[in-house]
Amino acid sequence: MSLYLSDVTLTYPDGEDRLTALDRVGLEVPRGTLTAVVGPSGSGKSSLLAVAATLVTPDTGTVTVDGVTTTGMSRAELTELRRRAIGIVFQQPHLLPSLTAAEQLQLMASIDGRSPARARGRALELLDAVGLAAQAGRRPHQLSGGQRQRVGIARALMNDPTLLLVDEPTSALDHERGAAVVDLLARLTHERSTATVLVTHDRTHLTAADRIAEVRDGRLRAPATAT
Repeated sequence: MSLYLSDVTLTYPDGEDRLTALDRVGLEVPRGTLTAVVGPSGSGKSSLLAVAATLVTPDTGTVTVDGVTTTGMSRAELTELRRRAIGIVFQQPHLLPSLTAAEQLQLMASIDGRSPARARGRALELLDAVGLAAQAGRRPHQLSGGQRQRVGIARALMNDPTLLLVDEPTSALDHERGAAVVDLLARLTHERSTATVLVTHDRTHLTAADRIAEVRDGRLRAPATAT
């Protein structure tokens, strides 16, 4: 089990009261499976992703990533856990305009202290895995929206995470490219044995998911097998 949330509650200040973003949420995501979390805007999807990424500490409950329970961990310890075990694919890839596709990935490895030669080899391997081997030397303005999103996916896998968190990957893509990105995520999840959580409001591409969970008003419905 690479992600385990148990009885997680998260609230935010709302004037003199507090707004409940997550209400006693429980979620288990085994390695090698993709769980899609769906729900309308404001339902708690983004809050769930932030808690799973250890970017936000819940009021109550436990978060366990790669066998490590995060309760009581320092900021430095959480940063190290994210670096070692968590890959995040953002809604917008936020690629650096001056870097090629391969260099975007190599930058992640240099932060991790890997040698340039090893980082280059890993970057080219991952770009090939996402179907972009021929675009390794291209900069973001030379890539389509779907290609930039795939660079973001490859970058998130650069440090071989056990947990992959994906935020609305199809929001800026047309139907065909969106379906291709979700299919790619499902394939990489199974091939690389990551525990993947995909947050989306778009239900049209979920046949590739292993399980689907729905968030409404901060409450998570038990995940069901996708059909």
